[in-house]
Parts: sequence; structure tokens; C-alpha cells
Amino acid sequence: MSFGGFNSHQPQAKAEINVVPLVDVMLVLLVIFIITAPLLTHSVKIDLPKASSNPNITKPDHVELAIREDGSLYWNGELVPKASLSARFEVEAKKEPQPELHLKADGTSKYENVAQVMSIAAKTGLTKIGFVTDPTGE
Repeated sequence: MSFGGFNSHQPQAKAEINVVPLVDVMLVLLVIFIITAPLLTHSVKIDLPKASSNPNITKPDHVELAIREDGSLYWNGELVPKASLSARFEVEAKKEPQPELHLKADGTSKYENVAQVMSIAAKTGLTKIGFVTDPTGE
């Protein structure tokens, strides 16, 4: 502990932080971590069997159904009447894996036409239905 300066008439105690015990504790912790760290990374060495295989990736087909403004329907680019949709959807629903139905509707087509097609697809068992949009937004 140090006391006041030379000019002071009464000596006053100055408060100082004693860092020696703190450094001692930190050094003990450092030694403990240095000793225990290699023990934590210990692993058992084993020889695993070697095998070569290729992943079996089966991508289901998809059906593109375009709906124009006037209500005409195009099955993968082929004009089809609305009456034949149910039979076509039933055939596709029985396939394994089930194909996805991609709906492409004109921006000005009626919602009623799109809803009817989705209703027919759902009734026949097609569960994977998606909408195709223009990502550019133009």
C-alpha cells in the first residue's frame, strides 16, 4: 500500500487493485485447460468398410397446363378440351412417382378457369400443383 506524496501533512491511504491473485488464478486455469484439451479430442480409431454407390435420384415428370385468357387449355403445348382433363388427370395421378402439375395462366385469364382446373385436378387425386410465374415481373 502506498501513502500520500511528500507535500501532504497527513498520510492518506491509496486504494490499489492487487492483480497478483487474479493472475495466479488465470495461470492455474490455463494449465488445467492445456492438460484437459487433448483428452477431449480423443477418438477411437476404426476401419470402416468401403463401398461405392450412386445416389438414385428419380425426378418426377411434370405436366404443363397453360390456361389462356379465352379459357382454352394447353396440355404440354397441345390444345385439349376441358372435358378430357378429368381422364388425363386420373392417368397422371396413378403414376408412381406422381408428376407435378405446373399451371401457367395468362395474367388476364379469369380466376374461375384456374379454380375449375385446380378443382378437377384435386378431385382426381393430383396433389402436387404449382403455379408457374414470370420472375422478371414484366
